[in-house]
Amino acid sequence: MDLNPLFEPRTMAVFGVSSGNYRHPANEIFTKNLLRYPVKVYGINPHGGTLNGETIRRSISEIPEAIDLAVIAVRADFVPDVLSECIRAKVRSATIISGGFAETGRQDLQDRIIAIAREASFPFVGPNCLGIYVPSHVDTFFLPSERMVKPAIGNVSFVSQSGGILVDHLIKFAGEGVGLAKAVSIGNKALLGEPELLDYLAHDPATRVIVFYIEGFGRNEGRKFVLKAGQCGKPVIVLKSGKSPGGSRAVSSHTASLAGDYASFSAALSQYGIVEAANELELVSFCESLSIYQKPIEGRVGIVTVSGGHGAMASDACAARGIAVPALTDSVREGLRKVLSPSVREIASLANPIDLTGSGIDDDFVATAETLFAMEEIDCLLALLLPYIPGITADLGAKLSNVAARHSKPLIAYVPHVEKYAMLIEGFELNGAPVSPSIEGAVLMVEALRRNRP
Repeated sequence: MDLNPLFEPRTMAVFGVSSGNYRHPANEIFTKNLLRYPVKVYGINPHGGTLNGETIRRSISEIPEAIDLAVIAVRADFVPDVLSECIRAKVRSATIISGGFAETGRQDLQDRIIAIAREASFPFVGPNCLGIYVPSHVDTFFLPSERMVKPAIGNVSFVSQSGGILVDHLIKFAGEGVGLAKAVSIGNKALLGEPELLDYLAHDPATRVIVFYIEGFGRNEGRKFVLKAGQCGKPVIVLKSGKSPGGSRAVSSHTASLAGDYASFSAALSQYGIVEAANELELVSFCESLSIYQKPIEGRVGIVTVSGGHGAMASDACAARGIAVPALTDSVREGLRKVLSPSVREIASLANPIDLTGSGIDDDFVATAETLFAMEEIDCLLALLLPYIPGITADLGAKLSNVAARHSKPLIAYVPHVEKYAMLIEGFELNGAPVSPSIEGAVLMVEALRRNRP
């Protein structure tokens, strides 16, 4: 099946729009695409009428051009007929927003639309979903534009069985500076599921990292997914729910999925080098790190800071995850001490973590970074910055990022995320170094690089 029309439609038809119910989900989808996106959109309702000054067509046969994407937001019982109508009209793809299928016990109705689509090799996402969001191109989410928080355009694509989990993470992405390529809410995934979308995104030039929120799989679907994810050539991150008996019951009532044996699934992910996130904090940190750095590391970290407490906390977090913080040899320490500024030279602690103390300045950080990056025993640098220290300038992020680029090793920073420190944070991010607002988050970014081994 050709999935390009789902993600790159030039024309769209929205079934279910209403001239009398402004907040109908179909109206939201029609209006936002009409006013904010380049896709040409048509509304369809057998009763006709107008919406936002546009004529509502009574059937797809009244539309004067071929349709790439149909958005179906009608009552579940009407969906099979609408789907058949789309196929006869040579529509190229669909998202079925409507609920009321397997998740409510109507497996018969869901099987019917699957059979219709398979016979015609017609791709659709859903039912019981939000559908597709591609920044600056198309948005089938039925959420009001003024209430959505959207991340910047980037290289992370997110596929989710839950629309709510997906939208929540778009908010988190926006807050943490993680850029989005594509977002897909697949709901009951009656026809297109994780394996099919993984195939598409693995070849999508806009996608560098692929994220899945998974509730469960059909028979043999989990094995198929793991094998494909391990071989796709891009980092794959998985957040799984339904790990507990209660969670498993919730999954079944939400999208009629079978949560399956979580322990076996988790072990398979690890075996094939697929990065599993245990929670939302891990997921966002993993996305930010892997969207920038693709090369796996062993996980041998050099830590530089101006606070002994921050260094100790980072060391503990690394130890808890099996990340090494190698000790520095006497010769390395003596060489480093010679290139530090006079005010720091005699008081800095050079044991790794390296504590430059509150007297540290930009040049001390740069000299330390040069020393640590040059060591074969170090494959990643963790910079814990406290911007309120007098000797640190807003240019330090850019300076350290340039050192990392010269050595071709990853640099990850901790900086408190407040507006006052935005210039320092931008110095890292604009030069390709991720920044976390927490020490734990920064260590998780290192963990992602260590675990990504497909």
